[in-house]
Amino acid sequence: MALKAADIQKRLPDGGKKNCKECGLANCFAFAMKLASGAVSLDRCPHLDPATRAELEEAMLPPIRRITIGQGDRQVVIGEEEVLHRHQKTFLRAPGMGLLLSDTEPAERRAAKLECLSQWQFERLARVSRFDLAALACASGNRDEYLRLVREGLDRTGAGIILLAEDPGILLAAYELSKARQPVVCVTATNADRVLPGLARDTVVCVRAPGVEALAALSARVESAGFADLLLATDAGSLPDLVRDQTLIRRAALVKKHRPLGYPTVVFPSACGNTSPVVLAAAIPKYAGVIILDEVDAARFQAFLTLRQDIYTDPRVPPTVESKIYEFNRPARDASILVTTNFALTYYAVAGEVENSRQAAYLMVLDTGGLCVLASWSAGKLGSETIAEMVRKHDVASRVDHLQLVIPGLVARLKGEIEDELPGWQVVVGPREAAEIPGFLPELIRKRHAN
Repeated sequence: MALKAADIQKRLPDGGKKNCKECGLANCFAFAMKLASGAVSLDRCPHLDPATRAELEEAMLPPIRRITIGQGDRQVVIGEEEVLHRHQKTFLRAPGMGLLLSDTEPAERRAAKLECLSQWQFERLARVSRFDLAALACASGNRDEYLRLVREGLDRTGAGIILLAEDPGILLAAYELSKARQPVVCVTATNADRVLPGLARDTVVCVRAPGVEALAALSARVESAGFADLLLATDAGSLPDLVRDQTLIRRAALVKKHRPLGYPTVVFPSACGNTSPVVLAAAIPKYAGVIILDEVDAARFQAFLTLRQDIYTDPRVPPTVESKIYEFNRPARDASILVTTNFALTYYAVAGEVENSRQAAYLMVLDTGGLCVLASWSAGKLGSETIAEMVRKHDVASRVDHLQLVIPGLVARLKGEIEDELPGWQVVVGPREAAEIPGFLPELIRKRHAN
């Protein structure tokens, strides 16, 4: 649980009663309130002694540290999660998606993976998803082969880099080659003491160990070496082990406030000995910060991204689009006018089918607070008055040579009421399902022209 304002105030100068206003706020309690919400920093208080500052900084750290991987538009930000269960609040940061490349893979397979890393992207609900990270593994034990793979990863993709090599010399050579890209360096209990001295202290270090207890011990060692940005990987050998380890780590961080486990996790589904969709998908709701796939399958990847987006959508806020009139297929004076709600799933279903119909159309999207057609009608947010108001507000009649409005088939009962609100307009009851739109629109236009 986050530190409360009252607890912060007690640690401020004079027990929070100094009220010098040098922070720019009315009193110490106001400063404590702002500090608790993250709106200001401790630097605003000039009278904090170093010991108290250090104590407050430690107390105010999130239970799971925020970690940034990569650079530019491929940057991945994970961590700072606050709950065990999504319904308690929301899961904040979707896991980064990585693709595993090995220096022993055939050249054709490696080239295909690099192509996926640089070219694949999928758009859903106005969000573009793709592979964020390239995990480069040294399976050959050959320094030259591995460095060749690292160069390919650097040259052919802008994705973030994760370095996986057991040999300390090879790993450090790869780090020196790629450090301008701020790679993640993975260490184990056997090579950590030889690798860590060669790394910059701001390097993100992935700590890998077999089991949660060994992981916590190694994490503490890496922390004591001066590294603050860590990732955790247990190399679970089965699906039950994966779920168990992920759960134990999250509970240790949030419930027990165990600092060595207060970092995002990295999951390698292939380590479970099974790459079925069930194993891959289990990592998303079970707290993974980064998921590393080892195969290229467009259909599976899209399904995986869809699941990730759905789990990491705030359940407290319905997904919406802007309420306005959208244009499709270069509408002219004879374009049809359709009505729908601003619930994102409804909008994209309707918009996609209107686009596929290849018929010019205007789509009038009402602000229904993110409710679907039936829910917004039953809540009074989609009715004859709201539809008529938007028609008049946007002067829809001036855009076309007809006065014909298509409403969703699920609210056919509004036809008469809308025509009463909009004298001279003809209201047409449209399809009940979005999939019927491509067949409906051409027939509607044919009938309109025939009349």
